[in-house]
Order: sequence, then C-alpha cells, then structure tokens
Amino acid sequence: MSETWENWAGNETCHPRDLLRPSSVTELSELVGTAAAAGREIRVAGSGHSFTPAVLTDDLLLDVDAIAGVIDADRESGLVRVGGGTVLADLNRELDRLGLAMPNLGDIDVQTISGAISTATHGTGAGLKNISAQVEAIELVTASGDVLELAGDTAPELLRAARVSVGSLGVISAVTLQTVPAFSLHRIDEPMPLERVLSDFDELAAANDHFEFFVFPFTDKALTIRRNRTDEPPRPRSRFNEYMSDAVIENGLGNVALKMMRRYPGMIRKTARLSSAFMGQSQRVDVSHRVFANLRKIRFVEMEYALPSEAGPGAMAEILAMIDREDLPVAMPIECRVVAGDDAMLSPTYERPSTYIAVHLYEGVDWRPYFEAVEEIFDRHGGRPHWGKRHTKTAATLAPLYPEWEKFAAIRDRLDPNRTFSNDYARTVLGD
Repeated sequence: MSETWENWAGNETCHPRDLLRPSSVTELSELVGTAAAAGREIRVAGSGHSFTPAVLTDDLLLDVDAIAGVIDADRESGLVRVGGGTVLADLNRELDRLGLAMPNLGDIDVQTISGAISTATHGTGAGLKNISAQVEAIELVTASGDVLELAGDTAPELLRAARVSVGSLGVISAVTLQTVPAFSLHRIDEPMPLERVLSDFDELAAANDHFEFFVFPFTDKALTIRRNRTDEPPRPRSRFNEYMSDAVIENGLGNVALKMMRRYPGMIRKTARLSSAFMGQSQRVDVSHRVFANLRKIRFVEMEYALPSEAGPGAMAEILAMIDREDLPVAMPIECRVVAGDDAMLSPTYERPSTYIAVHLYEGVDWRPYFEAVEEIFDRHGGRPHWGKRHTKTAATLAPLYPEWEKFAAIRDRLDPNRTFSNDYARTVLGD
C-alpha cells in the first residue's frame, strides 16, 4: 500500500506510488534522472504548509528533509549555504549561534527554505523584500539529473526564474542566503481604531521596520503589531508565560471558540465585538527570529493576495463592508502586511511595493463563497495571489499579471521540456 501524504491544514491529501527520501544530493540526482528517463512525474514535499494542491501527485513524491543543515557560512560576508530541506526554525537557531540572522521572516517558521522561496513566502516591512529575494544562489537538480549552480553573477536570469518557481524547474538541493548580523526586535501590540489605521496606513508602515495589523470583521478596531530593531538586551518570556499565552489562550481557547462559532455562526458578530473590546497592549524584546515567529496550532485555510501598495487600505475597507453587507460567517481575522518589490519573475511583488491582505477560515468551513467574493475585490485592484495559498486563478488569468511570464515559460521549457516536475496544479497555474 502506498504512503499517504497530507498537508498541515489537512485540506490536501495524496497517495503517491512512491514516496522516497534521498539522503544526499548524489542520491537525489540519481533518483531524479532515472525517474525522468522513465517518464515519471515528480513533485517535492516540503513541510506541507501550502494550502494549495501544489505537492499532490499519484506518482513519485520526494522528501528532501535529510538534505538539510548549514553547509557553509561566511560570517564576514553573511553568505550562508544550506540544504534545501532545511526547516526555517532550525536554520534560525543555527544562524543565531553564528551571530547571524535572516533580515526578514514570516510569522510561521516550520516551512523548509526551498518551499518558502518557491512560493514567495514573505514577512512584513515596507523596506524589506520577501524571503526569496534573500537568495544569492540556488543548487538545482534538473530532470536530466544534472546539478546546476544558479548564481546571480553567472546565471542571473535562471536564478530570477528559480527563486519563485512553484517547484516547476527542478528540485532545490541547496540555497545560498544573504544574512545579516544578529539583531533584536522590540515588538509592540496595540489596538487602534480601524479608521485611523486605514487613513494613516502609509505613515505607520513607513515609520516601523515591520508593521502589520489584524482586524476581525464586524468590528471597528484593529490590532497593530510594530516590530523595530533595538539595542535593548533580549527579555525572553518565561516558559510558563509563553505557554499560557501561545498554547493555552491563543491556540487552545481560540480553537474552542472557533469550533463553537463553526457550529453556531450566529455567535460570530457578538464574539468578534467582545474579542475586540478586550484587545490590550503588550510588548516584548527578544532576538529577531523569536519575535517574528508565532505558534500556529489552529487549523485553517487561507487566501492571500499582493496588491499595489496604495490599494491596500481601500481593498481592506471593501472586504469588511462586503462581509458585513452579505452577513458572511467569518470568525477569523483579516491580516494586512507590506512588502517591498523584487525582481523574481513570478514573485507576486515583482517590481512593485505591495500590500498583502490575507483572509482565513476555520477548518471544516466552506471557503469558496467567502474567498471568491474577496478575490473579486483583489482582481479589481490588480492583485496577484500568493503561490502557496488558495486562489482560483489559471495560467490564462495569471499571465497578464506578470511582465516576464513568457520569459519564465521559456526557461521552464529549457530546464524541464517534458514537464517532469508537474502535476494538475502546476498545469492549471503555469500551463502545459
């Protein structure tokens, strides 16, 4: 019987004919070359934190978790080479020991580095780009079994394609990252009137190294999160306080509340307003990676789009008004972040500063009516979907959003002419 693979959210499952776990780049290249020659379809599993069917296959699924860890580190230049299967949380701890850090991270750290860059995973910061833009070189195992080194000084176009490729060009076996000296962050969580946050959005984003906010539908208050570099010494939370705040209250009680609202959607408006009324201010100082990352145990499905930066506040107001008008049973908050533009061919922030807006629904709730209604708003503002999160786009509707779409397609034809690294999802969003 074949093994079962399931993503973190539990909304995507497959039963590959073979699930193989190569322990070295040599073994990986041999497996890929042999499988491709036999006409097999290959996909690669990261940590399963994509909400899309990006990994699913009934043929050959590769798990590269064993090809992980720091391979080489130059503290002076900040260049660090790591295995493609390296989990971000492990990478962050190792970088910290070296006196280094990633300049920006998302709020989840359980993804592999290859999965994170392939889907253009990002953090927040008006002057900071997504994680893939921190990549200086990629070691890629292609369908021929060849191991290519794609670096900015020798293969710039190939690197710009491979940095965000949705797994369609080959298997990422190693990544060279540009890190920075380790730093601490001062995080302040503060509720503010939603009207003020939307009207002063540009100023708030520009005034902080990392700015974001959450808002519950049916309320008029937002929880802002400001993270800024500081010379203050770290003051980590005690294990007890961390456990009570993250595990018990946010994830434990939060999960119970969401279960109740899934069963009794009439509770949502009152619960949202009650939760908003009890928002409080808090702050802490710690090393950067511990301030960026949050514990996520509640299972949900998510859609997120990158909009032109100036469109963010207006789109957020439209979404909240639509939810209220249609009385949609939305119990989870909407998240808003900012990201600088970059030059990866398929990056949602390609050549434009962007405001990311993410909508969520609890597990077991039908996401389509809500997400599709929100997607119509995103479309009116020229939004581009996050590659690892739910959307309804196809290659035909995506192509006009990316100026270098055809250039990427030509590189895909060159590196994988027989579409070895494909599946139904890749065919839908990238074409045959």
